[in-house]
Amino acid sequence: MKQAARSERSRTQILAAALRLFSSQGYRGTNMREIAEAAGVSTGNVYHQFEDKEAIFRTLLDEYATIVASPTYPFNKAIAEGLFPRDLFKLGEAIRESLLQTRAHALLTYVDVLEFEGKHLRRFYEDSTSRFEAHLRTPIGQQLAGQLREGVTPLAALQVGTRILFNYFVTEVLFGVSNSFGRDTAQVMNEVTDLLTRGLLPCKKA
Repeated sequence: MKQAARSERSRTQILAAALRLFSSQGYRGTNMREIAEAAGVSTGNVYHQFEDKEAIFRTLLDEYATIVASPTYPFNKAIAEGLFPRDLFKLGEAIRESLLQTRAHALLTYVDVLEFEGKHLRRFYEDSTSRFEAHLRTPIGQQLAGQLREGVTPLAALQVGTRILFNYFVTEVLFGVSNSFGRDTAQVMNEVTDLLTRGLLPCKKA
């Protein structure tokens, strides 16, 4: 095997091992020796590939950022297909699948909050806003304005509506708490859909 191929394989093994360890026992709870052992390489090999432990952590977050920006990411596909706000139930299913596919990477964002005070996380929200803005310039996205009540901006609707759905499934997929509202997911999604589309308060009579 050529040197470049061996080096790339080692790098892949190191990142996969670090992802497992960081997402299960945290950043400070993981050291470079453990990463090397889990990857099946020498500690010197790890330092050859990465300057330090934080460089590995940043690289894994970069991987996650690339994944969540991909058009094939289930959430992005659902948004591009116009499921918001047309079919919030199916959008919820896409969000759940997105989190299942990226569970270990997604857990790193909570490690970042707890151990780095969100140092690396801010860009995810900035990037998310940029993607929503780009979607709203597409033909499907431009239709959203006509589906909302007066005074609600399409960007705010997307941000608030999808954040509510993400928060619900984060509890289930990342934290392992099923039926966190005390009701099954199908019922909760029906309720959330009703609340998001009709609001909380009764319409005022003219």
